[in-house]
Amino acid sequence: MNIPFLDNWLKRQGPGARGAVAGALDDPGRAAAMAELFAECELLRVRVGRMGLELDDSAASLSALDQLPPRWRDDPEELPWIGNDAGLYLGTVIVRTVPGASWHVWPGGHPVVRLASGREIGVVEAGLDWAVNGAPELSQVYAEAAEA
Repeated sequence: MNIPFLDNWLKRQGPGARGAVAGALDDPGRAAAMAELFAECELLRVRVGRMGLELDDSAASLSALDQLPPRWRDDPEELPWIGNDAGLYLGTVIVRTVPGASWHVWPGGHPVVRLASGREIGVVEAGLDWAVNGAPELSQVYAEAAEA
């Protein structure tokens, strides 16, 4: 997964940084900074804001996103970016509301959400599937994470 801000951070860190990304999340300060970067989801927030939906990092906002008409599918260039943002937003909601959930970044810069049970959720993939196909619904992925 190509995440521009993470790629830029890795370049500044020098050789070997990719393997150290997951360790960076062990440091509470860096983990908080990475979580804030993941939570930005600027393109998604702007696009759905134009449709009258303000994302407030709640489970209810995921349900509201699921109900929007998928106008982003009309722009094949923007579609993967919306999907990426939707996945990062889904992960943000899970991390902020599900006890024990946290971000984990695989070597290579691939972010996932790790639940207290140890299960990992590929939120970016879920966001891309949602943006392209409408399924699984973001609220469904959240409900499964909250039950785990």
